[in-house]
Amino acid sequence: MSKDKHPTLQFEKEAHVATSVFFNIVNAWNVKLEDQLILLGLHSTSVIDNMKAGKVTNLSDDTLNRISYIIRIYKALGILFSVKDQAHAWPRKPNAHFNNESALKYMLKGNVTHLSDVCRYLNSQYF
Repeated sequence: MSKDKHPTLQFEKEAHVATSVFFNIVNAWNVKLEDQLILLGLHSTSVIDNMKAGKVTNLSDDTLNRISYIIRIYKALGILFSVKDQAHAWPRKPNAHFNNESALKYMLKGNVTHLSDVCRYLNSQYF
């Protein structure tokens, strides 16, 4: 079955994979439900409940973009820290680059550019 013939199935699979990875990451980081909403740019816990139950058939470009940044941040932390516990703790630690706020607090300001800034900062640490 080609992607062109059934794009809806492809979007549904992409949505399931993206949300599954997102929830694994935020669980590793111990991110509260309310904060998960902010990271995703959403306003309703029922949407997250549906995502967790696998009842999502597509995601907005904004939500996919946000999840993509979270995945890239997670990957960068895995490169920078050889110990998973250190990588998982980093988002909550104060950082001078973010005015002594944690990266997570900075990302929770809600704008996708905050996610982008954290991603760019981490990439600059190893490139």
